Amino acid sequence: MNTTPGTIALVGELLRPLSVAFLGAFAGAMLTEGVVLVPYWRALSPSQFFTWYAANDARLLGFFGPLTALVGFVTLAAAGASFSVAHPGRWWALGAAASMFVAIVMFPIYFQGANTRFACASIAPDDLAAELTRWAAWHRVRTVLAVAALAASLLAL
Repeated sequence: MNTTPGTIALVGELLRPLSVAFLGAFAGAMLTEGVVLVPYWRALSPSQFFTWYAANDARLLGFFGPLTALVGFVTLAAAGASFSVAHPGRWWALGAAASMFVAIVMFPIYFQGANTRFACASIAPDDLAAELTRWAAWHRVRTVLAVAALAASLLAL
């Protein structure tokens, strides 16, 4: 396929605002999870939490998995298109992609295992509060990265 610089510039003009929109949705979902779900989880007894999590694990993964993949792909593509035409916001687009990359990599590093332990109730009830505190701390970092990526993507426009 023979792609002209004008075509790549047009693709970038479409991808940068899409990146903002998708990062906004992702950051909003992360903030909602942190300020709504985490306090709710902490208010439950261990048996109630494990029951809730087992019933909703697939829903959470079904929502966050595709959203995270889509946001990661669009943000990376926006950065690539921005660099290919030397767009003035290319470094901001790269910053957004880098922040999103770190947020994505955090899932297999910590969240995948923790979420599985929640769904399987393989954490001792007495250890759940500490694990939820650890989960919330990791989640706050991931949320800050999402908001930083959103800010960078706005500046990339």
